Amino acid sequence: MPQTDPDIRAILYGLPPADLAAVPDGAAQVSPLIPGSARLEDIAEASLEAALLLAPPGTVERRYVLALAIRALRPGGRLVALAPKDKGGTRLAKELRGFGCAVTDEPRRHHRTCTATRPETPAGIAAAIEAGAPRHIDNLSLCTQPGIFSWDRLDPGSALLLRRLPALAGRGADLGCGLGILAREVLKSEKVAALALVDIDRRAIEMARRNVGDARASLHWADLRGSEPALSGLDFVVSNPPFHDGGAEDQALGQVFIARAAAALRPGGTLHLVANAHLPYEGPLRAAFRTVTPVATEGGYKLFEARQ
Repeated sequence: MPQTDPDIRAILYGLPPADLAAVPDGAAQVSPLIPGSARLEDIAEASLEAALLLAPPGTVERRYVLALAIRALRPGGRLVALAPKDKGGTRLAKELRGFGCAVTDEPRRHHRTCTATRPETPAGIAAAIEAGAPRHIDNLSLCTQPGIFSWDRLDPGSALLLRRLPALAGRGADLGCGLGILAREVLKSEKVAALALVDIDRRAIEMARRNVGDARASLHWADLRGSEPALSGLDFVVSNPPFHDGGAEDQALGQVFIARAAAALRPGGTLHLVANAHLPYEGPLRAAFRTVTPVATEGGYKLFEARQ
């Protein structure tokens, strides 16, 4: 049964531009991409006075988040949802009206901001929540959820790394673990003593916990741009780092992953990293590691082995 802190009366999902919408007083952050946030799924029905959402771009994920927020609001509660026009903003008003909400829609600064009131009996909430909820899919043979990176398919970069990954040994980490696809392959080696799985997405960590199921694995919901988790003395790191933040390309993300891997590895430890071919990671790799070996380039991706 959904439950959370009874003192929560308002929520904030994501980080909307401050000049486009005011954050409700005392709002609790509920984004799965901000470590430490409360779970929107656990907010009790009809318990909130207000909600402010930076709506996700994916249709299924966005409708799921909107439906959860509407379910959590008391009848008459105020919902403000906004998104860039080219990332779902133009669909927000129609989607909210489909849930039975009274809506006003304001365009501003390449965003659409919708203000809605929760009706006494919303329409279509259960179906939208079911469509965006965790599920098992056969093509991956994994538990997954819309909104997680590559949630319904094996992305080509990870596929390349899986094909070329040697048997590993000792203590290691999977930085940006996603659903746990790489981790499951790593843990096939009985010589692996421990593996830390790290991801910024709470949903990915929850799915990886279901998918990996190995006592040697530890899971960490963390933003590697911060200091957590503390990793040191590792024998290996595997990573398919992200290069988008909020939908925009950010090459600094991969550079952070490289730096964190270098700091976590013991002398002689190895990073196995895959990246899109256009990303200029050779420089940061050579600056952080003693040797850098290009292993493969195919299908628009490149694979490196870097040794401390």
